Amino acid sequence: MSIVHSDGLGQFQHNKATPHASRVATKWLQEHSSDFRHFHWPPKSRDMNIIEDIRDALLHAVENRSPPPRTPMDLLTALQDSWCKFPPGCFQTLVESMPHRFASLLHAHGGPTQY
Repeated sequence: MSIVHSDGLGQFQHNKATPHASRVATKWLQEHSSDFRHFHWPPKSRDMNIIEDIRDALLHAVENRSPPPRTPMDLLTALQDSWCKFPPGCFQTLVESMPHRFASLLHAHGGPTQY
């Protein structure tokens, strides 16, 4: 966190997915909680995490490659190529969708939304 956000303004976010809530991860987060700010997030709330949308887009792009990646290095190259081909406004569109996502989550009382 100190490397990526040397200004101290970064926040750590996780959605308490099963791997993130393991004893090891929970203990590490508790031990390092003074090293960063933690953004509290609804548990397992995929609807609110734009990283999931980006991961899905990368997965889709890699799955549609011909020929498909066959080695770990091929996969790394495919992911990097796919990442570079995202349209410039792609991420901004996801960020701008957040108010609507929050409103949908509130309307659903924290339950699943249409995302």
